[in-house]
Amino acid sequence: MVEMLQFSYMRQALYVGILLSIMIPSLGVIMVHRKTSMIGDALSHSSLAGVALGLILNIDPVIGALCLCVFAGLSMNAIRKRFPQFGDMATAIVMSTGLALASVLSDFAKGGSSFDAYLFGSITVVSSLDTLLISICFVLVVFSCIYYYQALLSLAIDPILARINGVKEGQIDTLFTILSAATIAISCKVVGALMISSLIVLPTATALLFAKSYKQVYLTSVLLGSLYMLVGLLSSYFYGIKPGGSVVLIALAAFLVLGLFGKIKKWMQKK
Repeated sequence: MVEMLQFSYMRQALYVGILLSIMIPSLGVIMVHRKTSMIGDALSHSSLAGVALGLILNIDPVIGALCLCVFAGLSMNAIRKRFPQFGDMATAIVMSTGLALASVLSDFAKGGSSFDAYLFGSITVVSSLDTLLISICFVLVVFSCIYYYQALLSLAIDPILARINGVKEGQIDTLFTILSAATIAISCKVVGALMISSLIVLPTATALLFAKSYKQVYLTSVLLGSLYMLVGLLSSYFYGIKPGGSVVLIALAAFLVLGLFGKIKKWMQKK
């Protein structure tokens, strides 16, 4: 561990990783409770198209991913408002469009190895600009989650009652979509665009196994996300494996082990 911290890129990767491990589960709790976790998949595919576009235009791929991801998120909101009775349709349209664009644009992207790094993540390519963007996004996400905590909780439990009580669902939904899109876009370098949606869902899914309240789920998800990210980055450094895949496999293993433990505990109590 001490040896690893001697390298500046690892210190930067750990700093960025900890911020992301708090941001992503924070948004994941809201997505899971609002039954919109597939939005993460749609936005991650859109971020890949943005990465390819950035490489083609010779600009920072994260900036390309950020712009296209936010546009995709707002487009999804617009489609949902136009067809409110078909909420999943917006997610499917944006996901398929993002994947198609990423597939086509990747053929024209300069440097195939650079594009591949965004698919599964890499701890060696985090730049100072990435660190700055993630730090700004971290402040915005944490502030918004705390400031709108009660409103988000109300919308997760009963959207109709929340609207009756004066919660401005449209404004909060737009803000939440933009923050989710920005977080997913700037996470693709470290976590990998194909892995982000798993990190959105798995910490929350694990927390739901034993947490008793929304607050407990929230705090447990953040704690688990931080643990998964730290172990994943350490595994990436010491064993040379992709950080995104490592983080997701660790999260999946924890979910399965704790789920099995819960089943055994219930079975023992019945006996």
